Amino acid sequence: MRPLPEKLVAPPVLALALLLPLPFVGISNYYVHLGLIVAIYMILLLGLDIVVGYTGETSLAHAALFGIGAYTAGVLAFKLNLGFWVALPASLAVSALFGLLLAIPALRVRGPYLAMVTAAFGAIVQILINEMTFLTNGPMGIRLNRPALLGVLPRDREYYYLVLALLLLAVATVNRIVSSSFGRAFQALRDAPIAADCLGVSVWRYKVYAFILSAALAGLAGTLFAYSERYISPNTYSIELSILFLLAVTLGGPRSRLGALLGAAVVVLLPNLLADIELVRWIAAAIGAVAILIMAARVRRAKAVTSGTLDMPVALCLAAWPAARSLTSVVDFKLTIFGLMILFVVYQMPEGLSGRLFRRSGPAAMRRAAPAEAGLHVVTEADGDLLVVEGLTRQFGGLVALSGVSLTVKRGEIHGLIGPNGSGKSTLINVLSGIYPPSLGSIRFLGQRLDGLPPAAIARRGVARTFQNLQLFGEMTAFENILVALNHSLRGTLFDVILGTPRRRRSEEAARDRATALLGFVGLADLADEKARNLSYGKGRLLEIARALALEPRLLLLDEPAAGLTKPEIEALIANLRRIRDQGVAIVLIEHHIDLVMALCDVVTVLDFGKVIAEAEPQALCRDQKVIDAYLGVQP
Repeated sequence: MRPLPEKLVAPPVLALALLLPLPFVGISNYYVHLGLIVAIYMILLLGLDIVVGYTGETSLAHAALFGIGAYTAGVLAFKLNLGFWVALPASLAVSALFGLLLAIPALRVRGPYLAMVTAAFGAIVQILINEMTFLTNGPMGIRLNRPALLGVLPRDREYYYLVLALLLLAVATVNRIVSSSFGRAFQALRDAPIAADCLGVSVWRYKVYAFILSAALAGLAGTLFAYSERYISPNTYSIELSILFLLAVTLGGPRSRLGALLGAAVVVLLPNLLADIELVRWIAAAIGAVAILIMAARVRRAKAVTSGTLDMPVALCLAAWPAARSLTSVVDFKLTIFGLMILFVVYQMPEGLSGRLFRRSGPAAMRRAAPAEAGLHVVTEADGDLLVVEGLTRQFGGLVALSGVSLTVKRGEIHGLIGPNGSGKSTLINVLSGIYPPSLGSIRFLGQRLDGLPPAAIARRGVARTFQNLQLFGEMTAFENILVALNHSLRGTLFDVILGTPRRRRSEEAARDRATALLGFVGLADLADEKARNLSYGKGRLLEIARALALEPRLLLLDEPAAGLTKPEIEALIANLRRIRDQGVAIVLIEHHIDLVMALCDVVTVLDFGKVIAEAEPQALCRDQKVIDAYLGVQP
């Protein structure tokens, strides 16, 4: 069956269609309550997906944040006799504050280390809730009464619609955020954080945004859960629940509101299915039968039994039925089953259930292409020094990568940087762009010191760069790659994004026009909707240059832009660099293609063992014996 495009199924409409009629279909209050828990969990998963799906981090703290929201409501009721309508905004604020605290270690560690830090955070919160009896009533827990609606205490069916209304509001809010510059920035951090930082998209700032938003939604879900159950206790918010939430995001599918709904439904309903051993045995038998059909189809295609016929997922499916037959109860093996499900999904369905059923929607439709020249802003400044580097030294332990390097780049010139491999060229570019701080020396740009500033701050001052190894945001389109670099041009705050204010809409439209023009400027207009990872190497180089130009730089640092290009692609690159220079942008060019350096550069600096050994016009360097000995090798 051909999968449906997800953009045809608006997540709020889908959630409403699936969940709205639940209390009216003649089912028991028990199943209405399960539907209520699904809706609450979906609110939390919308936030967790921002951290896990969009920024690519692993968090095991969301059960604790869920508990913080619940206990905010409980403490307000227990100690201050304040009810639901005060608890809602309070839980958002308190959980967001804890999200900020959690973001601090997230700025220093990644991957499994972050998972361990967040797991420790969750354990600490659970212990504090249990021990702070003066505030939380400790192991005794707290009882709450549901909020009165129109003077009546609601039952599950009435409370269900209140939760559903807040769910739809959360879905609409998250949709606004992730489809905006914030969502693109989150994905950029996942794909290439160093490149994002060098485009003015601060890794620090957007990680903090992600954790705060995620924590606020977890806190909201916690308050709704507390009033749903009308009782909270510390043992509810354990690491097991965090693993369950992570499973739900993975299984449902990251970066998808539909995935949050599917994941929540599975983790809420599956434990109830596991309680019925006979039903489990029937399901296991069906899974085994499907595995046999898959094996038969593979044998028929291959005309023989091959090593790929029985892989891990198929083997697990075949083992499901005898395993189910041997057990009298599977409730005690719930975590084991969830773990196996995670392995299966990661191995067989990396995009989750929603990724299998629905295509990811593409970027918003581009506006009509503007003239190519509209993509650059002409810099009309007097001649003079643009960049002045004096006595720059960079050490890595006992290794001196740069030693007393000094150079000057004038406005509107192309300044070449050549030398043998290991001479310090890329290190110099990394220091100039803020990736490495200098050990000694100074960097002045337009008269202001840059040394010691972070990459995002340097980028916002007008210094853009490309990388020796391509640093594109591979899962984003070429058009979206440019839009990430245009974050600096957008007006308004996060609240403008959520509310869709006119000034935000106008700046988004202007950014889309400029992104279209920049793609046209480098000849990639027809590839705007192609994912960056699918572009050829040469096209990727051009996209990286276009993305750097989106910063409106006065200085462009290019690290071996012609590496790996064919002759026609090099000719196109030369033409583009001349057009960029003609627009008033100065260029520092690292390149091993001497013909390109001779054709383009006004001045060339030669490095060897981290030191400047010569600086002159290209033709003069060809007669410099030190340069010939160190790099050129032969007298031309």
